[in-house]
Amino acid sequence: MTSNDPFDALFRFQRALEARLASDWLRDATTSTGPFPPINVFRQGDDFVAIIELPGVSKSDLEIQAKENALRIAGRKSVSYVEGASIHRRERVGGEFDRTLSLPVGIDPDGITAEYRDGVLALFIPIAERAKPRTVQIT
Repeated sequence: MTSNDPFDALFRFQRALEARLASDWLRDATTSTGPFPPINVFRQGDDFVAIIELPGVSKSDLEIQAKENALRIAGRKSVSYVEGASIHRRERVGGEFDRTLSLPVGIDPDGITAEYRDGVLALFIPIAERAKPRTVQIT
């Protein structure tokens, strides 16, 4: 008869979670190192639009990369307090974030445009020409 150590189960679970989060940003899954920033993606005409909420993030602290069918949004959110302040409740978190979004078709990285206003980033993502449907002529 063997006894199960509950801490061993927790450590195995933690290692599994860490392995999932350490995935390569070009894999076929949406990954992140946390729930921030929240992202909505939708189709608008023939292209995609991604709306990313980034309150308190400076435009200069953002990095956006695109390749094949994946977008990577990384950056840093700073939360500062007045020196000597006594913190009684802390719900606003800061630190680095890294989100990857996989789209169901190839995209045109050179055609992506971005607008950033009032803490909201909008990415306009055109579908790659090779991924658009073609009309086939019957002879």
